[in-house]
Amino acid sequence: MPYLLIYVVVELAALIAVGSWLGLFPTLLLMITGGLVGMWLVRREGARAALALANAARSGKAAHSEVTDGALIGLAGLLILIPGVVSDLLGLLLVLPAIRALVRRRIVAAAERRAPVLRTARIRTGATVIDGEVVDGSPAGYGPAGYGPSRYGPAGYGPAGASRSGAGPSELPRIIEG
Repeated sequence: MPYLLIYVVVELAALIAVGSWLGLFPTLLLMITGGLVGMWLVRREGARAALALANAARSGKAAHSEVTDGALIGLAGLLILIPGVVSDLLGLLLVLPAIRALVRRRIVAAAERRAPVLRTARIRTGATVIDGEVVDGSPAGYGPAGYGPSRYGPAGYGPAGASRSGAGPSELPRIIEG
């Protein structure tokens, strides 16, 4: 509640300052023009962000920056729709890609400080993923050539000459094929 009161006081002070500097009609014209130009920019940048998100989804890469851009563009549109000089200015600034990138970096850094696992997830997004299937190993000739029973002893698991008392087929290592 106190933040809303502070916001209203700041908006009114800015509106009175701009109105006394420019006059009533130029101030109204400035607010209407700012709103129209801002909504046009939000629409254009929103379409660009949606296209970037679709391309990222199509290519299979993590789209964290595209999603964040879309959210910031939505916030910019909301700020432009709220009447006031300060909110219009903040919304117009958020529409600019350079300012949006700066805000995105700050948001990502704050989120990673709160949840360190997010940093790990962001770093791993460039990793190579190998599709595979996990199957149970069998004693008779699992793995590449030379890894069958002759190399792994008579039971087919464990190094030759190693004693594994009580080890049965259920304790065999898992093999990843892929």
